[in-house]
Amino acid sequence: ATRAVIDAGIADPDRVGICGGSHGGFLAGHCIGQYPDLFKVAAMRNPCTNIATMVTATDIPDWCYVESLGSGRYNFSDFRAPSKEELGIMWDKSPIAHLAHVKAPTLMALGMKDRRVPPSQGIEYYHALRAKE
Repeated sequence: ATRAVIDAGIADPDRVGICGGSHGGFLAGHCIGQYPDLFKVAAMRNPCTNIATMVTATDIPDWCYVESLGSGRYNFSDFRAPSKEELGIMWDKSPIAHLAHVKAPTLMALGMKDRRVPPSQGIEYYHALRAKE
């Protein structure tokens, strides 16, 4: 959709930004890492950036399992810690896996009492971005 409005002359390709909060931040993080030449700036509020480190720190671990492993791989009535293999898959399905490609200046807004996406997600991403410089 973004490329379509650029190709139609509706949007300036040098001024394309993306923003999102929570799951929208997860998607924005994926986009700036996977399409680094398309998005020139990003703003993310309480983004899920690393499913592997979020799964044991959130009140919705089921989302972490389903988002990364697909439906049918999580028993909703009996929490269990992820296996080593599952942690690797969770990492691969996370925005942080694409961090090396990020070019867009990124604004992070974190809520310190969010139970769904802990602030450690944004802090981890911030430190990873700073470490690339």
